[in-house]
Amino acid sequence: MLKALREQVLEANLDLVSGGLVLYTFGNVSGIDRTQGLVVIKPSGVPYDKMKADDMVVTDLAGTKIFGELKPSSDLATHLLLYKSFPAVGGVVHSHSEFATIWAQAGRPIPALGTTHADYFHGPVPVTRKLTDAEVNGDYVLNTGVVIVEALGNKNPMSMPAALVAGHGPFCWGTDAAGAVHNAIVLESVARMALHTMSLRPDAAGVSQALLDRHYFRKHGAAATYGQSIPNQAKP
Repeated sequence: MLKALREQVLEANLDLVSGGLVLYTFGNVSGIDRTQGLVVIKPSGVPYDKMKADDMVVTDLAGTKIFGELKPSSDLATHLLLYKSFPAVGGVVHSHSEFATIWAQAGRPIPALGTTHADYFHGPVPVTRKLTDAEVNGDYVLNTGVVIVEALGNKNPMSMPAALVAGHGPFCWGTDAAGAVHNAIVLESVARMALHTMSLRPDAAGVSQALLDRHYFRKHGAAATYGQSIPNQAKP
């Protein structure tokens, strides 16, 4: 079932390792088939070097396992809520990548200090509020998704494809699993640069709104100019 998507999600999970975002069995990537309403996600606690496409777990949006012998990631309920809340999202990543997690543990959003940030994130990367004791002791994983959605507010999730969960770590998303990992790798780089920038200049003001808009919209949206357009095939 969903063989191609299981292979894509496996490759995206392995990209977390090659991108330096995870230790041991930390982290997870999922992808969704919107037409069938089915999600493919990494199994819980399986070493990356042992994983195969057939180990990927398929569930529906209610979390019922449809395919796979292994247990799905313990973060499944967070992924599912993000898919239900953000219809344009096709892939979700959670990691404990070092620098993004530093900002999450500090409970601080990552400010838009430069154009590298602006190319991917249209504003400061938000941090959630702390979960209450009742939320932690209740449906903790689901409530993690609740505070992410709350932190995004009315922002377009595709122009802000990440959030930091206070005291926990980053969640990122994209149009598919590979795109979500791409955003997670860029987020880690942006988080590292922001930390070093703030250590040199604690009062750094960041980019202007004009520069933020210029860099973000040159790569995103209908008027994007970055990259190569594909010309029409010439007729023989």
